[in-house]
Amino acid sequence: MNALTTHSANSMSDDRPSELLPQFTILGQPVHLSNDYVSWLIDRLQHGIGTHVVTMNAEIVIYADRDPELSTIIHHADLVTPDGSGIIMALKLHGVLQPRYAGIDLGEDLLRWAGNQDRDYPVFFYGGKPQIVQQAAQKWQTELPNLKIAGVEHGYLDAEAQSKLLHQVQTTQPKIILVALGVPRQEIWIRDNFHLCPQAIWIGVGGSFDVWSGVKNRAPQYIRNLELEWLYRILQEPSRWRRALALPQFAVLAIAERIWGKDKPAR
Repeated sequence: MNALTTHSANSMSDDRPSELLPQFTILGQPVHLSNDYVSWLIDRLQHGIGTHVVTMNAEIVIYADRDPELSTIIHHADLVTPDGSGIIMALKLHGVLQPRYAGIDLGEDLLRWAGNQDRDYPVFFYGGKPQIVQQAAQKWQTELPNLKIAGVEHGYLDAEAQSKLLHQVQTTQPKIILVALGVPRQEIWIRDNFHLCPQAIWIGVGGSFDVWSGVKNRAPQYIRNLELEWLYRILQEPSRWRRALALPQFAVLAIAERIWGKDKPAR
């Protein structure tokens, strides 16, 4: 059966253990519970603790159920946040009340924090189409003039350009690395390259660059409050309907898990 446990992320360069966060398992995948993820992340950043963040939604859970590699990455991530409304629904079924915290909100909160610090917390933007990632970075540079941007690179690189990117990341040592390559590619890329900046926060941010660049609109707040942001995205991008099929599948499995306890053991 599901159980509320605690999880301590692996500290890579700190001399003290990080605070334990409660952890709950949904369909075999962990999610961490907190009312203040940003403060937890900032504390780790200030103490030089590298952090791989996975922003969990129903689609990722279904994908991980079929992909052992992604499931392993999620289980080894330092922080798994409840990104989607389906995750919040599943937690409620078990009596766990946890606010949703979308990956795009987490990215924005960290950028605003980094842009208002006297200390040096450079940010790296990687992924998306060339013009989109440039526009996203420029949007934040305009809004936060003091934000230090270590690099901006799109996600369509050949082997030589990818090698140069990795060298740039290692040389500049950004403290916040936002990766928009889509699931599971962004999670795999972070796992493979985490060692290059072992004191940074690495986050897969999916389609956030599209919104920040102005190419796509985010759902109005009242729609988000109704937990219908997923529907707004489908209406805006009808081609996403196949991906949305994961939502009813997840709901059925989550309800079955709650009623019959048919949860799968964590890998």
